[in-house]
Amino acid sequence: MNSREFVLVSTATIFGALASALAARFFFSNQKKHNHPSLNGVISKKCSARCPFDPSKRNEYLSWDDYFMAIAFLSAERSKDPNRQVGACLVSQNGVILGIGYNGFPRGCSDDKLPWAKKSKTGDPLETKYPYVCHAEVNAILNTNHASAAGQKLYVTMFPCNECAKIIIQSGVSEVIYFVEKKSDSDIACIASQKLLSMAGIKVRRHQPQMDQILIKFEDPR
Repeated sequence: MNSREFVLVSTATIFGALASALAARFFFSNQKKHNHPSLNGVISKKCSARCPFDPSKRNEYLSWDDYFMAIAFLSAERSKDPNRQVGACLVSQNGVILGIGYNGFPRGCSDDKLPWAKKSKTGDPLETKYPYVCHAEVNAILNTNHASAAGQKLYVTMFPCNECAKIIIQSGVSEVIYFVEKKSDSDIACIASQKLLSMAGIKVRRHQPQMDQILIKFEDPR
């Protein structure tokens, strides 16, 4: 092989390698675009083109349970508690939202002047948040604009404590749907809450989400 043939073969080899690399990059980039999972558990609008003449409804919508629990989670984001944010959503039996709430201080009480600490360095309980905070469940029931909570369902991100259980029972709520229990099985408040709710005949169940997570974007829905 002379020098000219060697140059031609080498050039062809380099161009062939470049072409293969570009083709592979194009293929895998397309694969990522088509296989990228939506963060909210449904197919993104940008990834799934729908025929404008298709008369069928969309299948990737939220279940009622996921919808109301998601509102409870969204409400929890309003809480200024640095350690634990809890949200609640009170819903009628026919699916109408009656009230929402999150854990925080009472109306008119400045959250800049009251403590958010879990413990006091001096051992004074008045230097902690506990004597002042209103729980999410209570706020949801009180935020109903005078609608009755009797016979309604309460979605809450965390299993209610015994004090909240008393208010839930007295308000007439018929069902409590919670997302997570407290970590400690020996928590007296949690054990007492379970006992009270059971004795009062209130249905209690743990939420079983159909989606891993829901992504909310503030963007034009068109």
